Amino acid sequence: MAGGNLKNLVVALLVPLPSIFFYLSFVRPGGDADADAGPLTSWCAEHPLLLANILFFLNVNVLFWLVGLLLSNHWLIDLYWTVIPVMQLHYYRGHPASVADAARSAVALALTWVWSARLTHNYLRREGWEFGKREDWRFNEMRGQYGKTWWWMSFFTVYLSQQVFLIGICLPMYAIYSSNQPWGIWDVMATATCIAGIVIAHFADTQLHKFVTMNDKLKQLGEPTVPTLEDGLWRYSRHPNYFGEQLWWWGLYLFAWNLGQQWMFVGPLVNSMCLGYVTVLVERRMLKQEHRAEAYKLYQRRTSVWIPWFRKSVPELKQKET
Repeated sequence: MAGGNLKNLVVALLVPLPSIFFYLSFVRPGGDADADAGPLTSWCAEHPLLLANILFFLNVNVLFWLVGLLLSNHWLIDLYWTVIPVMQLHYYRGHPASVADAARSAVALALTWVWSARLTHNYLRREGWEFGKREDWRFNEMRGQYGKTWWWMSFFTVYLSQQVFLIGICLPMYAIYSSNQPWGIWDVMATATCIAGIVIAHFADTQLHKFVTMNDKLKQLGEPTVPTLEDGLWRYSRHPNYFGEQLWWWGLYLFAWNLGQQWMFVGPLVNSMCLGYVTVLVERRMLKQEHRAEAYKLYQRRTSVWIPWFRKSVPELKQKET
């Protein structure tokens, strides 16, 4: 393992420790907030959702931001997007105020770990199994856009915004550990939706990885590359990986809806709106690449944006070669 990769791995392992140590010290998982507990411990035990937001603000927003400034690279938040939901689930599950149906708790725990393992594997595979290899291309664009003000604007655009998304979309986990309502048919529907989302996203990302790898090999050989991926799930949706990811989060919301927490739809809704904007940015980026612009325009005309559907009958265009 290269020195830089090892350094970034160590950073990745150390950054969540402040929250973990605080949680284990003041809100002992499975423990009871007894009468002799201090005021801080008592407050933590009585306000699980507020405490989650405070820990996120201090440990992720502030600490991750400072690390990003020191490294001149805000890669950590990408990696932890796949980990923070698991940490939130265990936080709500182990909190003294937790109460849950055993079956629902077990299913939510298993599903979240599978979702996280799949997404983490995809992230590391995409990055060539290197930690901190690069930051999100959108951050690079914003860095150029904000110029000298990027050092402080990044706190809001990269980190504070993530708190809204990650705390919001994980609210159903809080709902799951706030009710012991027995397992029912809607829990089955929620589980099936979550599994469908994970499976679709897995196959979509795997097909995309194979496509990118194939084109990289063609470039090395000096041979023409393929402008667009139109096989597998990508034949029926321009962004099947995004569709699968949204299925996962809306499936998770069904657990909360079933438990009477309908208002928690705001989390997946905001996330879907954000992903809609990201979709626009991605497609604009594709159209700026001369060698694939015409082919991608045809792809847009023929293929559904998110929801997989039958392709429209549009005359073929001869794809340009690079």
